[in-house]
Amino acid sequence: MGNRGKHVIDSVHSSGRLETGLGSPHPMGAREPPVKITLVPSAVDGRGEEALQFLTSYLINETVGIDCGALGQYRTPADQSRIRHVLLSHTHIDHIGSLPVLVENAYEGKRDCMTVHGSPAVLDCLRRDIFNNRVWPDFLSLSTPEAPFLKLATLEPGRPVELEGLKITPVPVNHVVPTFGFIIEDGKGAVVISSDTGPTEEIWRRANETPNLKAIFLEATFPDSMTPLATVARHLTPVMFADEVRKLSRPVRVIAVHIKARFHAEMVKALGELGLSNLEIGRSGKTYSF
Repeated sequence: MGNRGKHVIDSVHSSGRLETGLGSPHPMGAREPPVKITLVPSAVDGRGEEALQFLTSYLINETVGIDCGALGQYRTPADQSRIRHVLLSHTHIDHIGSLPVLVENAYEGKRDCMTVHGSPAVLDCLRRDIFNNRVWPDFLSLSTPEAPFLKLATLEPGRPVELEGLKITPVPVNHVVPTFGFIIEDGKGAVVISSDTGPTEEIWRRANETPNLKAIFLEATFPDSMTPLATVARHLTPVMFADEVRKLSRPVRVIAVHIKARFHAEMVKALGELGLSNLEIGRSGKTYSF
């Protein structure tokens, strides 16, 4: 993060698998693998450390996706076929845009297929507005028990799901459509992905109750000069961002994401002036280890 990054502790201890029988135990004294979260790039002409973020997707341990703005355009179809689960925070196009392409690329004609998780509102949108034989072929109707294209699974507020050795809890946040943020745990540590939100409370209350919280990926969308729009759209400005960070009861890594590309330089400057010693600017294409 340039000079900003020097204020941040970059070495975060690795985390292991859930202590719930998921995955295989490691030998006594062995170092368990860290949770790896990649901020999937979405800019064709990425600019290194300052790469713009047009769409939102996270790839966790190569097998779990959070949102799918650009995930269907990332790496190769073989890599994409390793993704077993995609959790969608909400229905805005920058979070679901490449899902149909991802499902098609990952399809192998086997019984074991990708599962897409979302709230009832998200799953209804997929059925009515995406896989509808107008925008995209109806992969749900085309699926057979022997070779489904995808499966849908309902997320419930506050009810964890256990996927690929992770416990992921969806928590409602304050956006203009029904939206979940996610608390991701592996038994050794936890990370929060806020998704799109204005000022909110529930996810911070739960985060403060979560042991070994390592980091939060928190949106920062509009500059402070656009506070009226941010308020209506239920997004955060730098000042609002700082207010949200102060709701945490302990210092953790704070990674600013979802910065509007048009205002990127202005936003990075304003965020840097907040005086948050634990702040990082999210880097598209970077894999974060926790």
